[in-house]
Amino acid sequence: MASVKKFPHTYVIVFALIVIAAVLTWIVPGGTYQRHMMDVNGSQREVISGDSFSYADNEPQSWQVFSALFDGFVDKADIIAFILLIGGAFWILNNSKAIDVGIMAFLSATRKTEKLAIIKSIGIDNIVVTLIMLMFSIFGATFGMSEETIAFVIIFVPLSISMGYDSIVGLSMCFVAAALGFAGALLNPFTIGIAQGISHLPLFSGIEYRFVCWIIINITGISYVLWYMKKIRHSPEKSPVYHDDEWWRNRQQEESSATIDYYTPRSAWIVWLLLTAAFAWYAIKLPYTQLTIGNLTVNWPVLPIFAFGFLITGWLSLRKSVHFFILDLLLFTILLLIAGVMGYGWYVMEIATLFLALGIFSGIAMNYSANTITKLFLEGVKDITSAALVVGLAGGIIIILNRGMVIDTLLHSLSSSMADLGNFATVGSMYLIQTAINIFIPSGSAKAALTMPIMSQFSDLIGLSRQATVMAFQFGDGFTNMITPTSGVLIGALGVARIPYDKWLKWVTPFMIILIILGFLLLIPTVTMQLNGF
Repeated sequence: MASVKKFPHTYVIVFALIVIAAVLTWIVPGGTYQRHMMDVNGSQREVISGDSFSYADNEPQSWQVFSALFDGFVDKADIIAFILLIGGAFWILNNSKAIDVGIMAFLSATRKTEKLAIIKSIGIDNIVVTLIMLMFSIFGATFGMSEETIAFVIIFVPLSISMGYDSIVGLSMCFVAAALGFAGALLNPFTIGIAQGISHLPLFSGIEYRFVCWIIINITGISYVLWYMKKIRHSPEKSPVYHDDEWWRNRQQEESSATIDYYTPRSAWIVWLLLTAAFAWYAIKLPYTQLTIGNLTVNWPVLPIFAFGFLITGWLSLRKSVHFFILDLLLFTILLLIAGVMGYGWYVMEIATLFLALGIFSGIAMNYSANTITKLFLEGVKDITSAALVVGLAGGIIIILNRGMVIDTLLHSLSSSMADLGNFATVGSMYLIQTAINIFIPSGSAKAALTMPIMSQFSDLIGLSRQATVMAFQFGDGFTNMITPTSGVLIGALGVARIPYDKWLKWVTPFMIILIILGFLLLIPTVTMQLNGF
């Protein structure tokens, strides 16, 4: 019998990309742009000075391919620590069976609604997935949710498996949905905000057309996921991760067969009192929170509302069982995450700390000893370590290219290729260039700071709207976040979901082709029509 060729492991693929990057540093001439600091929407950003490119001696990388993992770990330390802390915290939650209780209660409630004719005709699963994806898409479009989605993968993959689907559907509910919103970028300060600021355009101008684009992108993306769900609903083996999901299915079977004892220990009431007191303290200290959504700022009594809400819901959930109280803790963790990001500029450090606290308080509420909580946390860290390792390895690709002095040369070559093109071809080329650059620079804010000083000035020379240039950047940055292997967020999310990169690539490639073509079509009006804000 002929042996079946196995696709390389994700680690092998990423290391191969590191080697290719090192080879480029020997072939591509070195080069550099001069940079200067610029105030962009109240923040200092390092941007490229126009027409400042000059060739320089490159720094060929050789043995550095072996130090790329270490360097990548240093560069991506925040995301790696985030993944490890999330993994440890959720292992404590999983051991409490609270998430299983929540999933069972959710599925039981949704199945009851299927008795309604209109719900039955649409399909309750379709409604649930659509609403969840729209919520995360709004998060991506308004405050740029990205790294935060990793924390939700652990929730939605088990939910998807329980609904009879696969880990890809679970990942789509949060990660793919947020990426669709990121591409729509209604008020995203990290992409549209920086790109327009550098291009000297009114902040978040042109939102009318971007809103139309966001709707079209979401209709397309959610429809693709719903089509895929229908495909595997009756034939689960058609899922590219059918065998990989065996781990999730076995875990679900073990947990569903286990008897759950509904009770509320005294320690849970103590946790409720302590956290209610903490909420009350901060509600008095910070009675109003300034929430920023795009260029809209509102002052709301967020923490007093949370304090009162937790007082009531915590008491009600404790009367049912500690499991529902832990779900209440999870709910308020998510609400605090949203308020923290929008009101206090939280990033991965604060969010990781928030989830770590969730894990510890959940363990205390379950009346676990300190040693038990520590043991469960370490088991969770051990289970998620492979996902953290591959993030560090992927970070090494960018390190190699930067140290080899070839990033700016590649950027200069790509931008120069647009010379002597018409407006349609130019905006299309900008779109393709931004898409290609996303492989080397997956950070949207960094890419905006690097490319927009050149692109916006180039558009002036040929009579192309700067808003069209911003839109080309927006689509080029957003879509390929779902496929580029240098993205720590993608690699981390895949690791948590236990989806091999090659299986994900097989599923997402047709989807990417559809979205990239859609991006071209949505750019046409920015050239042919005088749009409001353009």
